[in-house]
Amino acid sequence: MFSSEVIASFNELEMSIYNYICQHAEKVAYMRIRELADETHVSTATILRFCRKVDCDGFSEFKVKLKMHLEKEKKAPIKSSQHAIAEFFERAFRGDLEERISEAAALVADAENVIFIGIGSSGILAEYGARYFSALGKLSMYIKDFSYPIHSKLRQNSVTIALSVSGETHFTITQVNQLKQEGSKIISITNNKFSTIAKVADVNLSYYVSEEFFEKANITTQVPVVYILEAMARELYKLQG
Repeated sequence: MFSSEVIASFNELEMSIYNYICQHAEKVAYMRIRELADETHVSTATILRFCRKVDCDGFSEFKVKLKMHLEKEKKAPIKSSQHAIAEFFERAFRGDLEERISEAAALVADAENVIFIGIGSSGILAEYGARYFSALGKLSMYIKDFSYPIHSKLRQNSVTIALSVSGETHFTITQVNQLKQEGSKIISITNNKFSTIAKVADVNLSYYVSEEFFEKANITTQVPVVYILEAMARELYKLQG
Protein backbone atom coordinates (compact mmCIF):
# COMPACT_ATOMS: atom_id res chain seq x y z
CA MET A 1 0.00 0.00 0.00
CA PHE A 2 2.93 2.32 0.68
CA SER A 3 5.55 2.48 -2.06
CA SER A 4 9.21 3.04 -1.19
CA GLU A 5 9.09 6.40 -3.01
CA VAL A 6 6.14 7.59 -0.93
CA ILE A 7 7.73 6.45 2.35
CA ALA A 8 10.94 8.29 1.44
CA SER A 9 8.91 11.50 1.02
CA PHE A 10 7.45 11.39 4.57
CA ASN A 11 8.62 13.97 7.07
CA GLU A 12 9.05 13.15 10.76
CA LEU A 13 5.39 13.62 11.67
CA GLU A 14 4.18 11.65 8.67
CA MET A 15 6.57 8.83 9.57
CA SER A 16 5.00 8.66 13.02
CA ILE A 17 1.58 8.28 11.37
CA TYR A 18 2.94 5.62 9.01
CA ASN A 19 4.52 3.64 11.86
CA TYR A 20 1.31 3.77 13.89
CA ILE A 21 -0.78 2.56 10.93
CA CYS A 22 1.63 -0.34 10.29
CA GLN A 23 1.29 -1.46 13.91
CA HIS A 24 -2.47 -0.89 14.28
CA ALA A 25 -3.88 -1.24 10.75
CA GLU A 26 -7.04 -3.13 11.80
CA LYS A 27 -7.83 -0.46 14.40
CA VAL A 28 -7.07 2.52 12.12
CA ALA A 29 -9.44 1.20 9.44
CA TYR A 30 -12.38 2.04 11.77
CA MET A 31 -11.06 5.19 13.48
CA ARG A 32 -12.26 8.75 13.05
CA ILE A 33 -9.65 11.26 11.91
CA ARG A 34 -9.65 12.99 15.31
CA GLU A 35 -9.00 9.66 17.06
CA LEU A 36 -5.97 8.98 14.86
CA ALA A 37 -4.71 12.51 15.40
CA ASP A 38 -4.92 12.05 19.18
CA GLU A 39 -3.17 8.67 19.04
CA THR A 40 -0.30 9.94 16.88
CA HIS A 41 -0.07 13.37 18.54
CA VAL A 42 -0.46 15.30 15.29
CA SER A 43 -3.09 17.62 13.87
CA THR A 44 -5.90 16.52 11.59
CA ALA A 45 -4.36 18.76 8.91
CA THR A 46 -1.16 16.67 9.09
CA ILE A 47 -3.18 13.49 8.62
CA LEU A 48 -4.95 14.97 5.59
CA ARG A 49 -1.56 15.89 4.06
CA PHE A 50 -0.44 12.33 4.78
CA CYS A 51 -3.52 10.98 2.97
CA ARG A 52 -2.84 13.15 -0.09
CA LYS A 53 0.74 11.83 -0.23
CA VAL A 54 -0.61 8.29 -0.52
CA ASP A 55 -2.94 9.37 -3.33
CA CYS A 56 -6.14 9.70 -1.31
CA ASP A 57 -8.43 12.73 -1.38
CA GLY A 58 -9.17 12.45 2.33
CA PHE A 59 -9.15 10.21 5.39
CA SER A 60 -12.37 8.42 4.37
CA GLU A 61 -10.86 7.30 1.06
CA PHE A 62 -7.67 6.27 2.87
CA LYS A 63 -9.69 4.02 5.23
CA VAL A 64 -11.47 2.39 2.28
CA LYS A 65 -8.14 1.60 0.61
CA LEU A 66 -6.72 0.36 3.92
CA LYS A 67 -9.67 -2.01 4.39
CA MET A 68 -9.25 -3.30 0.83
CA HIS A 69 -5.55 -3.87 1.49
CA LEU A 70 -6.27 -5.75 4.72
CA GLU A 71 -8.85 -7.92 2.99
CA LYS A 72 -6.38 -8.77 0.24
CA GLU A 73 -3.72 -9.71 2.78
CA LYS A 74 -5.96 -12.13 4.68
CA LYS A 75 -4.65 -15.68 4.68
CA ALA A 76 -6.09 -17.79 1.89
CA PRO A 77 -7.11 -21.36 2.69
CA ILE A 78 -4.49 -23.94 1.75
CA LYS A 79 -5.55 -27.20 0.15
CA SER A 80 -4.75 -30.44 1.89
CA SER A 81 -1.79 -32.37 0.50
CA GLN A 82 -4.13 -35.29 -0.23
CA HIS A 83 -6.25 -33.06 -2.48
CA ALA A 84 -3.25 -31.85 -4.48
CA ILE A 85 -1.83 -35.36 -4.94
CA ALA A 86 -5.22 -36.80 -5.93
CA GLU A 87 -5.67 -33.97 -8.43
CA PHE A 88 -2.32 -34.82 -10.07
CA PHE A 89 -2.77 -38.57 -10.30
CA GLU A 90 -6.35 -38.27 -11.58
CA ARG A 91 -5.15 -36.13 -14.49
CA ALA A 92 -1.85 -37.96 -15.03
CA PHE A 93 -3.32 -41.36 -15.66
CA ARG A 94 -6.05 -40.06 -17.94
CA GLY A 95 -3.42 -38.59 -20.27
CA ASP A 96 -0.18 -39.68 -21.87
CA LEU A 97 2.22 -38.79 -19.05
CA GLU A 98 3.61 -42.32 -18.75
CA GLU A 99 4.35 -42.42 -22.48
CA ARG A 100 6.10 -39.07 -22.35
CA ILE A 101 8.14 -40.18 -19.32
CA SER A 102 9.31 -43.17 -21.38
CA GLU A 103 10.13 -40.86 -24.30
CA ALA A 104 12.14 -38.57 -22.01
CA ALA A 105 13.98 -41.53 -20.44
CA ALA A 106 14.96 -42.78 -23.91
CA LEU A 107 16.34 -39.33 -24.74
CA VAL A 108 18.42 -39.34 -21.55
CA ALA A 109 19.64 -42.90 -22.20
CA ASP A 110 21.10 -41.84 -25.56
CA ALA A 111 22.90 -38.81 -24.07
CA GLU A 112 26.43 -38.78 -22.74
CA ASN A 113 25.82 -35.88 -20.35
CA VAL A 114 22.78 -34.91 -18.28
CA ILE A 115 22.37 -31.36 -16.96
CA PHE A 116 19.65 -30.28 -14.51
CA ILE A 117 18.63 -26.61 -14.15
CA GLY A 118 16.07 -24.68 -12.10
CA ILE A 119 15.86 -22.07 -9.35
CA GLY A 120 13.99 -21.75 -6.07
CA SER A 121 12.04 -24.87 -5.11
CA SER A 122 12.54 -26.10 -8.69
CA GLY A 123 16.28 -25.73 -8.17
CA ILE A 124 16.13 -27.85 -5.03
CA LEU A 125 14.33 -30.57 -6.96
CA ALA A 126 16.70 -30.24 -9.91
CA GLU A 127 19.57 -30.94 -7.53
CA TYR A 128 17.62 -33.90 -6.12
CA GLY A 129 17.00 -35.16 -9.66
CA ALA A 130 20.69 -35.02 -10.54
CA ARG A 131 21.52 -36.98 -7.39
CA TYR A 132 18.76 -39.56 -8.00
CA PHE A 133 19.76 -40.12 -11.63
CA SER A 134 23.41 -40.50 -10.59
CA ALA A 135 22.44 -43.02 -7.90
CA LEU A 136 20.76 -45.15 -10.57
CA GLY A 137 23.80 -45.13 -12.83
CA LYS A 138 23.38 -42.04 -15.04
CA LEU A 139 25.93 -39.46 -13.90
CA SER A 140 24.19 -36.08 -13.88
CA MET A 141 25.04 -32.55 -12.76
CA TYR A 142 22.98 -29.66 -11.43
CA ILE A 143 23.85 -26.13 -12.61
CA LYS A 144 22.33 -23.32 -10.55
CA ASP A 145 24.65 -20.51 -11.62
CA PHE A 146 23.87 -19.15 -15.10
CA SER A 147 27.47 -17.99 -15.50
CA TYR A 148 28.89 -21.40 -14.53
CA PRO A 149 31.28 -22.51 -17.31
CA ILE A 150 30.12 -25.68 -19.08
CA HIS A 151 32.90 -27.20 -21.18
CA SER A 152 32.04 -27.89 -24.82
CA LYS A 153 32.64 -31.62 -24.25
CA LEU A 154 29.83 -31.64 -21.68
CA ARG A 155 27.46 -29.83 -24.02
CA GLN A 156 28.02 -32.32 -26.82
CA ASN A 157 25.41 -35.07 -26.95
CA SER A 158 23.81 -33.73 -23.79
CA VAL A 159 20.29 -33.54 -22.39
CA THR A 160 19.15 -30.65 -20.21
CA ILE A 161 16.30 -31.28 -17.78
CA ALA A 162 14.71 -27.93 -16.91
CA LEU A 163 12.36 -27.59 -13.94
CA SER A 164 9.96 -24.66 -13.53
CA VAL A 165 6.45 -24.55 -12.06
CA SER A 166 5.28 -21.63 -14.19
CA GLY A 167 7.54 -22.37 -17.14
CA GLU A 168 8.12 -18.63 -17.40
CA THR A 169 11.08 -18.12 -15.07
CA HIS A 170 13.38 -15.68 -16.91
CA PHE A 171 16.57 -17.16 -15.45
CA THR A 172 15.65 -20.70 -16.52
CA ILE A 173 14.40 -19.61 -19.96
CA THR A 174 17.75 -17.91 -20.60
CA GLN A 175 19.66 -21.05 -19.58
CA VAL A 176 17.41 -23.29 -21.69
CA ASN A 177 17.83 -21.11 -24.78
CA GLN A 178 21.59 -21.00 -24.41
CA LEU A 179 21.93 -24.76 -23.95
CA LYS A 180 19.49 -25.52 -26.79
CA GLN A 181 21.45 -23.28 -29.16
CA GLU A 182 24.59 -25.14 -28.16
CA GLY A 183 23.03 -28.45 -29.20
CA SER A 184 21.61 -29.83 -25.96
CA LYS A 185 18.27 -31.65 -26.10
CA ILE A 186 15.72 -30.17 -23.70
CA ILE A 187 13.33 -32.00 -21.37
CA SER A 188 11.08 -29.67 -19.39
CA ILE A 189 9.05 -30.43 -16.29
CA THR A 190 6.43 -27.69 -15.90
CA ASN A 191 2.91 -27.27 -14.57
CA ASN A 192 1.43 -26.83 -18.05
CA LYS A 193 2.45 -27.47 -21.64
CA PHE A 194 1.66 -23.98 -22.94
CA SER A 195 4.46 -22.15 -21.10
CA THR A 196 7.57 -20.80 -22.81
CA ILE A 197 9.92 -23.46 -21.41
CA ALA A 198 7.48 -26.23 -22.33
CA LYS A 199 7.23 -24.98 -25.92
CA VAL A 200 11.03 -24.75 -26.30
CA ALA A 201 11.54 -28.31 -25.01
CA ASP A 202 11.97 -31.39 -27.16
CA VAL A 203 9.90 -33.30 -24.59
CA ASN A 204 7.62 -31.65 -22.03
CA LEU A 205 6.34 -33.41 -18.91
CA SER A 206 3.49 -31.32 -17.52
CA TYR A 207 1.60 -32.20 -14.37
CA TYR A 208 -1.31 -29.75 -14.15
CA VAL A 209 -2.08 -29.01 -10.51
CA SER A 210 -3.70 -25.84 -9.22
CA GLU A 211 -1.05 -23.25 -8.42
CA GLU A 212 -1.18 -21.90 -4.86
CA PHE A 213 0.35 -18.77 -3.40
CA PHE A 214 0.76 -17.77 0.23
CA GLU A 215 1.98 -14.27 1.07
CA LYS A 216 3.32 -13.93 -2.51
CA ALA A 217 5.31 -17.19 -2.27
CA ASN A 218 4.50 -19.98 -4.72
CA ILE A 219 3.60 -23.01 -2.57
CA THR A 220 2.31 -25.22 -5.39
CA THR A 221 2.89 -28.84 -4.42
CA GLN A 222 6.07 -30.38 -5.81
CA VAL A 223 5.01 -34.00 -5.22
CA PRO A 224 4.23 -34.49 -8.95
CA VAL A 225 7.75 -33.34 -9.84
CA VAL A 226 9.30 -35.88 -7.46
CA TYR A 227 7.11 -38.59 -8.99
CA ILE A 228 8.10 -37.62 -12.55
CA LEU A 229 11.82 -37.47 -11.73
CA GLU A 230 11.82 -40.84 -9.99
CA ALA A 231 9.65 -42.50 -12.65
CA MET A 232 11.95 -41.20 -15.38
CA ALA A 233 15.08 -42.37 -13.53
CA ARG A 234 13.64 -45.85 -12.97
CA GLU A 235 12.60 -46.12 -16.62
CA LEU A 236 16.11 -45.01 -17.57
CA TYR A 237 17.58 -47.73 -15.34
CA LYS A 238 15.54 -50.36 -17.21
CA LEU A 239 16.75 -49.04 -20.57
CA GLN A 240 20.38 -49.14 -19.42
CA GLY A 241 20.04 -52.64 -18.00
